[in-house]
Amino acid sequence: MPSSAKKRALLPKLRFPEFRDAGEWEVKPFDELFVIGNGKDYKHLSSGDVPVYGSGGYMLSVDGYLYDGESVCIGRKGTIDKPIFLSGKFWTVDTLFYMHSFRSCLPKFIYAIFQNINWLDHNEAGGVPSLSKANIAKIEVAVPEVIEQQKIADCLGSLDGLIALETKKLAVLKTHKKGLMQQLFPTEGKTLPKLRFPEFRNTGEWQKRKISNLLVRSATPLNVEVKEVYREIGIRSHGKGIFHKEPVLGKALGGKRVFKVEENAFVLNIVFAWEQAVAVTSPAERGMIASHRFPMYKPVERKSDVDFIKYFFLTNKGKELLGIASPGGAGRNKTLGQKEFDNLEFHSPINVEEQAAIARCLLSIDDLINNQSERLSALKTHKKGLMQQLFPTQGEVAA
Repeated sequence: MPSSAKKRALLPKLRFPEFRDAGEWEVKPFDELFVIGNGKDYKHLSSGDVPVYGSGGYMLSVDGYLYDGESVCIGRKGTIDKPIFLSGKFWTVDTLFYMHSFRSCLPKFIYAIFQNINWLDHNEAGGVPSLSKANIAKIEVAVPEVIEQQKIADCLGSLDGLIALETKKLAVLKTHKKGLMQQLFPTEGKTLPKLRFPEFRNTGEWQKRKISNLLVRSATPLNVEVKEVYREIGIRSHGKGIFHKEPVLGKALGGKRVFKVEENAFVLNIVFAWEQAVAVTSPAERGMIASHRFPMYKPVERKSDVDFIKYFFLTNKGKELLGIASPGGAGRNKTLGQKEFDNLEFHSPINVEEQAAIARCLLSIDDLINNQSERLSALKTHKKGLMQQLFPTQGEVAA
């Protein structure tokens, strides 16, 4: 290999100014940097305040510890691509390796390196993913002097702190929405919600009405042209919204029955309705198509608001009713019946304006959640890009 190529491999693309003349990073195998420890059984221990971790994360707390100090952990079996940084007293089970006795390196710097490794490339099993101590030990990485490691670790640590803060904000918003939905819809056996907007408190109780009185099926068949380009919609379970499939030529659709997507329509996936695969279409779906698996419904004028109906079906009661309307066998083989769905009954405000007010409230929270999710995603993308520049890539080091 030319010396110039080797030099490039030992230097990151981005380096802090004070270290630009500090020379190349040194390539070392992991077994020269730390000792790999095995997890152990904890069942002989009693309940306590020392956390126990497996490859899937935290499990429980006990009254003894396996190690006390900073450590980086990686799964031995199962989840092998989720490094964990631990500090203080802890215990790991036999599905999780823990690193200790670090030499000429900082645990937090090693944690950053672990996050930059594609661990699945080191999988040694054909079934359940597995790593071995021997395989981990021989992985070679480039490391700078400890003072530069500290600078990199501090930089990434600050970013991790910001990501943790934004993650917590997202969790708070989701918890707030969940609690609000429990108050905006009647609980089991009640005809009124716990929380009602002031302008509707004297408009009477909610009434039980059938879906067939609130929604009307909208199905406009489309004649598929083999040379035209079409894009289908799909619906995620658990109320996670509509997604758009890749565009295809009409020829690829074969004899599939498809329909024009109607805007502002309540739509569900009949196969996973019981799993709350429900949504409302928007202008983003204009010009798209849907198969017969995604029936669409328009609101009966002055009787219903489709966003209100969507949010109802995202409550526990709504999920229960979708399950009742989806008879089927064991497992996930449950298909929504059209008649069963039409005959579902639930309590709703007679005044459509009250329905719309509830929907607007929840839509505004969903906007906050979506904005926060995007902010968090942008931070994670920024961190990923930063790490790619702060470290020589694994391929370059191996070369």
